[in-house]
Amino acid sequence: MVIFAKPNIETAKTMQSKREFIIRLMNQWGKETVPFLFLIDFEMKKPVAIPLSDINPEEILFDIRGKKNFTQPEQIAKPLNFKVFPVSKTRYCDAFKQVQKHIYRGDSFLLNLTFPNRIETNYSLKDIFYNSRAKYKIWFKDLFVSFSPEIFVQTRGRLIRSFPMKGTLDASLPKAEEKLLSDKKELAEHFTIVDLIRNDLSMVAKKVKVNRFRYLDNIKTHKNEILQMSSEIEGKLPENFREKLGDIIFKMLPAGSISGAPKKKTLEIIRQAEACERGYYTGIAGIFDGKNVDSTVLIRFIEQTDNGLVYKSGGGITAKSHCEAEYEELIEKIYVPIT
Repeated sequence: MVIFAKPNIETAKTMQSKREFIIRLMNQWGKETVPFLFLIDFEMKKPVAIPLSDINPEEILFDIRGKKNFTQPEQIAKPLNFKVFPVSKTRYCDAFKQVQKHIYRGDSFLLNLTFPNRIETNYSLKDIFYNSRAKYKIWFKDLFVSFSPEIFVQTRGRLIRSFPMKGTLDASLPKAEEKLLSDKKELAEHFTIVDLIRNDLSMVAKKVKVNRFRYLDNIKTHKNEILQMSSEIEGKLPENFREKLGDIIFKMLPAGSISGAPKKKTLEIIRQAEACERGYYTGIAGIFDGKNVDSTVLIRFIEQTDNGLVYKSGGGITAKSHCEAEYEELIEKIYVPIT
C-alpha cells in the first residue's frame, strides 16, 4: 500500500520527523494547489498525505460530503446482523472514577473518555462503507472504516469553520429535543467545548466568532434515531493560508471535541485512564480540493484487529457526569447508519 507520496519517506526515521515531513508536504501541495487526501491519527504518529490522483480505490475509499473516489455499487441484499459486546461496566467505571478525581482537583474541566468494544457482524468493513449513510466516510483496507457525522474544519476562501459535536440522546424519547437542550450537564459540556474550539481557531485565524450555538441534527441508525448537538464557530485565515495548510491543521490537533480542556493536561489523563492508544480513531481525515479543505473527526469507527472487530466509542465527562449515564451513552453510540 502506498502510504506516503513523493518524496521518499525513508528519510523520516522518527515520529517527529514523520509529522514534520507531512506538514511540509501539505504546505507544498497547498501552495501548488495539488488536490490531496490527509489522514492523521490521534497520537499523530502515522499521518498520511496522498494526492487524490494517486489513491488506489482497492486500498482507500472515501466520500467527503459527496466528493468520492468510487462508483456506488448496488445495495447489499442481505440484512445486517450486528452484535455488540461492550467494555465491561466495571472497567469503564474504574476509568470514569479516575477521570473524575482529576476533574475535582481542577486538572481538567472536560475529558472525552473512550473504549474499544467488541462487535460481530455479517458485513465486511467495505460492505459497511458502501451501505452506510454519513456526511464523511472512509475505508482503509485491513485497518478500519469510519462513517462520521462530525465536521472537523471546513474552509471557503479565507473563512474557516469548525462544528464541535457534544450531546447525544435517543430521538424517540418523549420531548427528546427539549430534554437535550435543557440538560445542565450537556450545557456545561457544550459551553466548554465551544470555548476550547474558539481558542483552537484563534491560534490560526482572526475574528473568531460563534455563528450558531447548540443546533440539533437527527441521525438514523440500524437500531434507532438519535439527536446530536453541535455548534458552528468561524474565523478568518491569512491570505497565504494554503501554503501553510499543514501547519494550520496540525496546530489544532488533537481535535478538542474528542480530547477535552485544558487540552495538554487532559491528554495526559486520557492516556492514563484509557491505557491504550486510539490510533486513527478520533484522529481526522479530509481532502484539499486545490482551493478548500473539508475534514472530519474520525468517530463512529470500526477497527479490524487480530482478535476481530472492535467499535470504538465514548463521550465527554464533566463534574456533573454520572457513570451509569455515560456508560449507556457509550453503548448508544455503537451503531452503523444503515437503515
